[in-house]
Amino acid sequence: MWDCPSFLDLPERESKPRRQGLTHILDKGMTISALEALLTRSRHLIDVLKIGWGVAYIDRALKDRVALCHSADVITCLGGTLLEIAEAQDRVDELAEWASDSGIAAVEVSNGLQAISSARKTDLVRTLSERFVVLAEAGAKDSQVPVVVADWVDEMAADLDAGARWVVVEGRESGTVGLYHSDGSLRTDLVDAIDSRLPLERVIFEAPHKAQQTWLIQRFGANVNLGNVPPDEVIPLETLRLGLRADTAVVDRVRATR
Repeated sequence: MWDCPSFLDLPERESKPRRQGLTHILDKGMTISALEALLTRSRHLIDVLKIGWGVAYIDRALKDRVALCHSADVITCLGGTLLEIAEAQDRVDELAEWASDSGIAAVEVSNGLQAISSARKTDLVRTLSERFVVLAEAGAKDSQVPVVVADWVDEMAADLDAGARWVVVEGRESGTVGLYHSDGSLRTDLVDAIDSRLPLERVIFEAPHKAQQTWLIQRFGANVNLGNVPPDEVIPLETLRLGLRADTAVVDRVRATR
């Protein structure tokens, strides 16, 4: 067994299962061998694996994928787009039954396609939370849909009240919509509103890029919940959290000049 060195003063990080400081990764259909290698190396750093979009529906290795994650104490979550399509076809019950049979532990309830009413989304969160861990996402996937800060925060608060374990702030894989402007910079007014009204340990900020992860860590500390992290960025992200990278390192610059 590997023993982590302990001679540096670093931010405290909880062991799994964590209440905060979650790393939520986006699985776009990696091979089972690649997933096994990832979990062997980084299982202690990964809390949630989201099987993106509708990948799970066409994945012949789905049960193997889920079993590997379960053995590594990683929550497997369906992507929200799959649920939105099932809702549009009046097939949510069938999706829930299939997900349960497949061993899926969590579902994402989103309205990225803007085809679900607020009342119906709340109802889906409440109903599905009886069978699954629910991650409720706020925000549209279309960059042309205006971001109304008060509406986003109201929606996230309602989702938590309805039974969601975590609420997810939309940023997409691109990191250029929702929480972000088209250039990838953060909507600080949205972040401020979330910080003022919601319990941050229940909020997952989608942050696929290093600059975005760095900003959020500098704002909220090592134990901010970050989502849509690419699998190959799990270890680099942990170095950002711990200040083991120049972007977040804190050193005594006076000493360096002596």
